[in-house]
Amino acid sequence: MLNWIWVGMLFASFICALCTGRVPQLSDAILSGAGNAVKLCLETMGMMCFWTGLMYAAEQGGLTRLLAKVLSPLLRCLFPKLKRSSSALGAICMNLTANLLGLGNAATPLGLAAMQELKKESQTPAGTADNAMVLFVVLNTASLQLVPTFLATLRSKYGAAQPFDILPVIWITSVCALLTAVTAAKLMERRFCG
Repeated sequence: MLNWIWVGMLFASFICALCTGRVPQLSDAILSGAGNAVKLCLETMGMMCFWTGLMYAAEQGGLTRLLAKVLSPLLRCLFPKLKRSSSALGAICMNLTANLLGLGNAATPLGLAAMQELKKESQTPAGTADNAMVLFVVLNTASLQLVPTFLATLRSKYGAAQPFDILPVIWITSVCALLTAVTAAKLMERRFCG
């Protein structure tokens, strides 16, 4: 679906540029935008490598197991049908830990692994998500962040004197989004499932 939206936007831009006689400006914008995107990727790569490596070291050092113990009572309340020894709970914890640290890129493969583990434990037919899968997607999308590393890197790159001064706002909005999303998911679960 997103591919069709991008194609539609590109097509509309081309038609508008053609009708207004601004095709050269459109070409310049496309080329400079592509160059800026590559430059931004290269500039943020160091930060992402550092934080992903830190996450790996935390996993190997046992920090994620400690966070799993801290988060396990909450996760058991949110996912009551999963067993304590469930590998899905561990995978969910790893994903939530990556999101807490603001590592969206590192959280993605962890989220896919968590979804695969949830599917193994699911009793629903193939191609159908159960309540635990839906709730996990909600938690992952709401993405509670304690340290928004990528956003801070972007702010630093574009000249912010204190890139982390937005932390209180990030925390408030993350908590509000998470509480709203989980409440909505649980209300829908009760209404439609039972």
